[in-house]
Amino acid sequence: MQKTLDYSSSRNKTFDLIISALLISLVFVSTVFLNIKLPIGGQGGLVHLGTGMLFIASIMFGPKKGALAGSLGMGLFDLMSGWTIWAPGTIIARGLQGYIVGKIAWSKGRNGNSIGFNLFGMMVSIPVMVVVYYLYESIIFGNWIIPLGSIPGNLVQNAVGMVIAIPVCLVLKKTPLFK
Repeated sequence: MQKTLDYSSSRNKTFDLIISALLISLVFVSTVFLNIKLPIGGQGGLVHLGTGMLFIASIMFGPKKGALAGSLGMGLFDLMSGWTIWAPGTIIARGLQGYIVGKIAWSKGRNGNSIGFNLFGMMVSIPVMVVVYYLYESIIFGNWIIPLGSIPGNLVQNAVGMVIAIPVCLVLKKTPLFK
């Protein structure tokens, strides 16, 4: 009996690790696949599919996997794409964002099945992400004005992510794998 429990536990941990790694990879690839620098003053930001994938990971798999996928997937993008100075801020901002979305979407046994709570989770996470990036940029630039230029890009980034995530999650929730 003990060997069965150990095997089962080990198997679950392995499967959990595989899912987490897959989600991190999907966020990374989604961020790399399409990223357009916005022509907004200051840093402006990027629009990419990674935010949509972060939302999808959080809604489909919950707060822990959402946090890991967002922080590590987009943090790796920053490290490998010439945005290295942004990586610490990204890891914090996107980790918190993924956790918040997942925590709200999975609250009270909903498991990401409520469109209303999924939307609410995404909307609650956006100001947190914006504030973390704003504070991080304030440290980098040494003033409180320059980071204001990134806020419109961050808002566009999140709006695009929401537009992508809602229909994708609706379709995925109907598949036998997620029922």
